[in-house]
Amino acid sequence: MNNKKSVNLDVIKEQLTAPASSPHGAPVDQWNPDFCGEIDLLIKRNGEWLYQQSPITRPAMVNLFARVLWLEDGRYYLKTPVEKMGIQVEDTPFHVTKMTDVIDSEGNSAIQFTTLTGDLVTLDQAHPIRLRLDPITSEPSPLVLVRYGMEALISRPVFYELIERASTRLVDGQEQLIIESAGCEFVLGAVDNND
Repeated sequence: MNNKKSVNLDVIKEQLTAPASSPHGAPVDQWNPDFCGEIDLLIKRNGEWLYQQSPITRPAMVNLFARVLWLEDGRYYLKTPVEKMGIQVEDTPFHVTKMTDVIDSEGNSAIQFTTLTGDLVTLDQAHPIRLRLDPITSEPSPLVLVRYGMEALISRPVFYELIERASTRLVDGQEQLIIESAGCEFVLGAVDNND
């Protein structure tokens, strides 16, 4: 017996067509609805969204869901003013697919990332990069903070672009790759001198 709920799209659409009171359209941080159960929605590691085990092929629908995503106590939800429904996320809910150079509000040169769901994220103090290392392979997964504690996995091509632009500097006795953006510096990892 499947006791998972279905998504009330009318409520989500109504909230997203209202005047925006947050930079991402939906003020999910201001809503405190009751938990209504789980829905059969999965965000795969590669960024694909599945609803009832079928891919969601309409980007507008994925973007709609992405705007009401919420992270709480390590769990992901779709959240509206009247309901909060649990979903599954294999790794991160957002995926960076592109980067461009912009000028930030302070007049500094900055890097701006674009996610699959249309979020624009400037690499700055509020949206830092971190590297998560696989405990078995030591393969790095670069992540950037998007909003409300949720992160985006930076695609391999974009990460290679960052590495190409990075400078090297000695940090705590080890040569590190450093990228600058919006007046901040971010460590991309140690330089591999075993080539």
